[in-house]
Amino acid sequence: MKFENDVFISYAHIDDQSLIEDKKGWISNLHRALDIRVGQLLGKQPRIWRDAKLEGNDFFGDQLVDRLEKVGLVVSVLSPRYTQSEWCTKEVKEFFRASEKSGGARVGNKSRVLKVIKTPVPLEEHPSEIQGTLGYEFFTTDPASGRPQELDQGLGSEEERKYWAKLDDLAYDIAELLKALETAEGGGDGSAPAAKDKGTIYLAEASFDLKEQREEVKRDLQRQGFTVLPDSQPPFVAAELEEFVRKDLEGCRLSIHMIGKSYGLVPDGATESMVAIQTELAIKRGLDDKDFIQLVWLPPGQEVDDERQREFIERLQTDSRIHEGGDLLEVPLVDFQTVMYRKLEPEEAEEEAEEEEHDDTVSAGLDDDDLTRIYLICDQRDVDSTLDLEDLLFDRGFEVIVPIFDEDETQARLDHEENLRECDAALFYYGEGNEMWLRRKQRELQKIFGLGRKKPILARAIYVAPPDNPRKKRLRTREAMVIQGGGDFDPQTLEPFVEAIEQAREKAAS
Repeated sequence: MKFENDVFISYAHIDDQSLIEDKKGWISNLHRALDIRVGQLLGKQPRIWRDAKLEGNDFFGDQLVDRLEKVGLVVSVLSPRYTQSEWCTKEVKEFFRASEKSGGARVGNKSRVLKVIKTPVPLEEHPSEIQGTLGYEFFTTDPASGRPQELDQGLGSEEERKYWAKLDDLAYDIAELLKALETAEGGGDGSAPAAKDKGTIYLAEASFDLKEQREEVKRDLQRQGFTVLPDSQPPFVAAELEEFVRKDLEGCRLSIHMIGKSYGLVPDGATESMVAIQTELAIKRGLDDKDFIQLVWLPPGQEVDDERQREFIERLQTDSRIHEGGDLLEVPLVDFQTVMYRKLEPEEAEEEAEEEEHDDTVSAGLDDDDLTRIYLICDQRDVDSTLDLEDLLFDRGFEVIVPIFDEDETQARLDHEENLRECDAALFYYGEGNEMWLRRKQRELQKIFGLGRKKPILARAIYVAPPDNPRKKRLRTREAMVIQGGGDFDPQTLEPFVEAIEQAREKAAS
């Protein structure tokens, strides 16, 4: 059926009262932001409506019921007052009843009621119809005091950034649901277009310290066209939780587990956290199905104070079962996401890429074993300064690879990671880049085995070039050979590096 309004915002009127005189309330700001952002995503102005006049003690009239029958979606803004209000909870009940006349309360596997949590309310106090629905939490929790802090549009840079990220999630899902409803109106079955769905991913619940990172991964997966489970609130009773997780895992091709420093919630009747239970069930799923992939992420350098969590992480790090069907990676989140998308790529595409690379090598009259590839890593400002090194190494028979500096940062980073995976030796040109740049590049090389590198590095060196400073002159490390290049380029300075590569190559061949 055709809807007169796309979205109805259900809220308690006290939640739109501003604490600052002459400023718009929280609901008014939300309404305006959704008008703009959903319109941008749809390419047309949405029809978003809220009842700005009636009060909670007014008679719940037939007029409002009639309008609910002609609404596509409901945004239910939960707060203590909302859950106490008979009027507000009745709006949700009436919409569920009215939705029976317009295709039901779901679009595909998504609810037509989107639950916005403005102020935290115990789950059992949520309207029964939406207790199992995942909510959009517009608040943060202070880890020390446990006190919630509502997100708003004017609370400072960090809190405001979180507000807009959450608003964008909500607007994106509204836009996708409205598109699916439009498809259904045109004769479909209410499901989103099948061609867009790339598969189903299980994104395990995480402890509160990784909540924001988990939402970032979920957001990115959904925008890439993947379905992400769970899509409803997991039970807090152990037996029910295990059955819930097993059911979701059955339909997934990959599971993602983000392990933070907090042990997290322990369900009723369980001795381990929800995070640990989900991880163990996914490991078992991988043992039963060799096509199932499990990825476990540990943020690098995190300090874990909880003894239970330390023991859990140590078990994961030594559990050989994980590596049978997946990986445990302790790398920056952006690197973890790179691995994640590589795992999601079809094997055929990877094989084709390998065949093309092999064909290119053969057509050039070279065999992979005859080439030693040196990745000459430098700052963009040093590209011209590395030409003498590049020419010398090439004349000595090496294939020299230099970074690509492209406006498309994603493509440049992917090329950089591919070079780190495939090079035989690495030479850092330490010129205009500062000490922090050098350390970051060294760490990237250390962690590349987690991103798919299969062969050891034959040799690595740091070529120290101008501009000079005392720290550069005293540079010492056991991780790489240090070559003090000085002002004028001297080819002899590279001989120890060249000899180290040749010796390592001979040793590997024997």
